[in-house]
Amino acid sequence: MANKMRLICPLVVEGKYDKIRLSNLVETPILVLGGFSVFNDKEKKALLQRICKEKGLIFLTDSDKAGNFIRSKLKGIFNQGKVYQVYAPCVQGKEKRKNAPSAEGLLGVEGLECELLRPLLAPYEETANAPVSAGITPGEWYTHGFSGGEGAKEKRKALAKALNLPETLTSTALLEAVNLLCDRETYEKVRETV
Repeated sequence: MANKMRLICPLVVEGKYDKIRLSNLVETPILVLGGFSVFNDKEKKALLQRICKEKGLIFLTDSDKAGNFIRSKLKGIFNQGKVYQVYAPCVQGKEKRKNAPSAEGLLGVEGLECELLRPLLAPYEETANAPVSAGITPGEWYTHGFSGGEGAKEKRKALAKALNLPETLTSTALLEAVNLLCDRETYEKVRETV
């Protein structure tokens, strides 16, 4: 397979298996909606709206009725900022992990081959070599006291508050949000104050 693609902004998909498929193709952050549950999760919606406004989002949903419904609802929610719509092709088939095909008999994003997905995402590929994120690694996150140690939860809460992020994010989710919304310099300045 060719090198992984770096997209101009984070990619949003319906579920974790879509993320797994696309992580073989892109090195850009991939955010999971959790299907319809995103519509009842105020904090997730607020975080996605902020990312959309500051960075932009690329939406890639399944080509079935549910995927199209999610996409149309998202258009109303994310009406500020840059939204790029990528449409998965209608391909008949069944995902390997499932016992039967979907009701419409179409493959979801998780079942599509990377060779089909690459040209769909190519127009949104980053051309400059500028980093997409602050690049804080899980190791640094731990060393800075935001995971795994005594008081880590309180430090994360203080960091989230200082960055105007939801204070209830998990360690992994907060690290992802920080990498999406901050550059290294901003992170270091805020980190020193918490």
